[in-house]
Amino acid sequence: MTLRTGFAEGELCWTDLQTRDVEAAKAFYSAVFGWRYEDLPTPDGRSYAQAFLGDALVTVLAPQNSQQESAGEPGRWNVYFAVDDARDLAAELAHSSGRLEFGPEEIGDTGVMVFFAPPGGGTTGAWQAGSHFGAARSQETGALTWAELLTPEPQAAVGFFQQIFGHEVTEYPQDDGGTYTTLMVAGTEVAGIARVPGDAQDTLQPGWQVYFGVSDVAEAVQAAVAAGGVVLIEPEEGDEAGSIATLQDPQGGVFNLLEV
Repeated sequence: MTLRTGFAEGELCWTDLQTRDVEAAKAFYSAVFGWRYEDLPTPDGRSYAQAFLGDALVTVLAPQNSQQESAGEPGRWNVYFAVDDARDLAAELAHSSGRLEFGPEEIGDTGVMVFFAPPGGGTTGAWQAGSHFGAARSQETGALTWAELLTPEPQAAVGFFQQIFGHEVTEYPQDDGGTYTTLMVAGTEVAGIARVPGDAQDTLQPGWQVYFGVSDVAEAVQAAVAAGGVVLIEPEEGDEAGSIATLQDPQGGVFNLLEV
């Protein structure tokens, strides 16, 4: 178990789900991960759900914005990198190959949010901590364990993140001739970047993939299917990590299971 009290710039600090049906999402993810929830109001009169493992906040399930609802978009998991100054980051984006999509926006006293896209796309969040620093648990069952950006321009995306956050990188050659690159902070791998695998192009779309830990992938897949989920990629053994599987929740949100 890893308990966190803060994050260094460039570390993945947070993830949240935007979904068209928060109540249905609560029931689904509780069945898979055992999360409990506390509901809080949104400024437009709706509500979002904070998800907890015990007393530790691990993520949020939030309603889609009006544009997403109007377009009929599926649910989406977002990831956020910690940043010391969100306004400086937004200004830096103007001199990069990326694109500012939203913000910087103060979210009460909790922090400042920015959304941006690296070259090749892939909406990405940045979070300047206020009263909320991010997920209190990671690298364990029911918590975020990894995230990776699938992109048609992996080399450009790697250079972009190095420019914006100063990430160091490690490259791993792949059997298909490509490279899997990990972004690093202080010698620790924090996220991955790769091209969409050729055998998954009909299943996975470019963008961020989130991984949550489970003690038994097969059991978690069974629970997810019983709760209305769909298996996109059947459980398989990773080269170094444990068993993994890719699923879709009933509102279309794609996520991965990683055995820890």
